[in-house]
Amino acid sequence: MDFDGTAAVFKALGDVHRLKALHFLATADAGCCLTGQGICTCDVQERLGLSQATTSHHMKILVDAGFVTAEKRGRWTYYTLSERGLHFARTALDALLTQVPIAQKEAI
Repeated sequence: MDFDGTAAVFKALGDVHRLKALHFLATADAGCCLTGQGICTCDVQERLGLSQATTSHHMKILVDAGFVTAEKRGRWTYYTLSERGLHFARTALDALLTQVPIAQKEAI
């Protein structure tokens, strides 16, 4: 198991603003966005109520962890949800679950 990579993924999930950003990306419709071309930093910033710099920092962490993809178009950065980080987190948890002794599983 890649403990450093796994820790980075779960660290990305360990912040309420990043969880809110992921939820926004997962549930936003096309009409929600200021530019009309996708979800940009300004849309996430407005949703989170944070500064542009802080929003960009949180989004970079999500991109680096594989939860989000970023596409630079002119002066705007557009974000989409990526399955890579979500799948990685799920796989790491599944791997841990397989290590739980059967007696403990039955108690859950």
